[in-house]
Amino acid sequence: MPAPDTVHIQLPGDRNYEIRIGTGLLNEAASWQGLPKAAVAVIVSNETVAPLYADRLRDRLLGVYARVDVVVLPDGEQHKNWDSLNRICDHLLSQALDRKTVLFALGGGVIGDMTGFAAAIYMRGVPFVQVPTTLLAQVDSSVGGKTAINHPLGKNMLGAFYQPERVIADLDTLDTLPDRELRAGLAEVIKYGPIADASFLCWIEDNLDALLARDKAVLGYAVRRSCAIKADVVGQDEKEQGLRAILNFGHTIGHAIESGLGYGAWLHGEAVACGMVLAADLSQRMGLVPRAFVDRLRTLIERAGLPVQPPKLGAERYLQLMRVDKKAEAGAIRFVLIESLGRAGLHGVPDALIAETLVAHGAA
Repeated sequence: MPAPDTVHIQLPGDRNYEIRIGTGLLNEAASWQGLPKAAVAVIVSNETVAPLYADRLRDRLLGVYARVDVVVLPDGEQHKNWDSLNRICDHLLSQALDRKTVLFALGGGVIGDMTGFAAAIYMRGVPFVQVPTTLLAQVDSSVGGKTAINHPLGKNMLGAFYQPERVIADLDTLDTLPDRELRAGLAEVIKYGPIADASFLCWIEDNLDALLARDKAVLGYAVRRSCAIKADVVGQDEKEQGLRAILNFGHTIGHAIESGLGYGAWLHGEAVACGMVLAADLSQRMGLVPRAFVDRLRTLIERAGLPVQPPKLGAERYLQLMRVDKKAEAGAIRFVLIESLGRAGLHGVPDALIAETLVAHGAA
């Protein structure tokens, strides 16, 4: 078995950690060595992932911890809320677990976000480890310490910046990932090209069929390069004071779609994919990129089997939802726009221009 790839997150102070990427990592003892010592570990998973991988992870962790509990939550974005967060906290409190207890987030982005948030707030902070089992979580949400739950008025509006001790991205877990989830994860892979690496965008275009066919070598490179880009950005701007905002390319409209339709109607990656198409269109309308780039990105997203047509919520509803976006300032909507291929920035965009784009794409 080849040695895992390792991407390092470098943060101020003594808070650096590793992202380990490879096959068979759940079964490798080395994956779990050197983590914080504790009497008890708690695996948090969901009803879909737990039957597949929780016992395997628990057996490995029992070689490190005296006791390993498993908390199983409902599956789906619609359950990324206070009720699910409280189920994690209820278990920790009812078992009188101390502040050395280590949490393990076994699942996709929803589980990772909620487990991280629970770790951030339980006794003002306990250690946690990300064990992402979806492509989207492996390339994006498990990395960088953003944790949150949704609110009916806005996605990820309640949360904390709280870094994991380690990320273990076992590519074998992608074997059980439904095709729709795999495609949704590709949206976050595609995102990294326009914002940070033009050559990576070319690589994705050339290797898209292999990615969709789940070629492990190709998937491994996609995860490694995505994590390396995100690690570089997070290392410079952990708490999204400036540069880190570029990682939200496509997310302003994407989050509006998720909130407007109801969480879970569209997968996060599907909404982001569509949001990237409209954000690219806005970039062109702002005079930043040529029309050819917009068409190129739209073609790639269509090839990936992801939506490029936004739901018809109406321009006013979209604008209302986007004003709740975390990048908004004083009620003004700001977008991550592509300034040139491989470079992005945060821009204020007039409501009239946003409405124009929404109308042009049939969203109004």
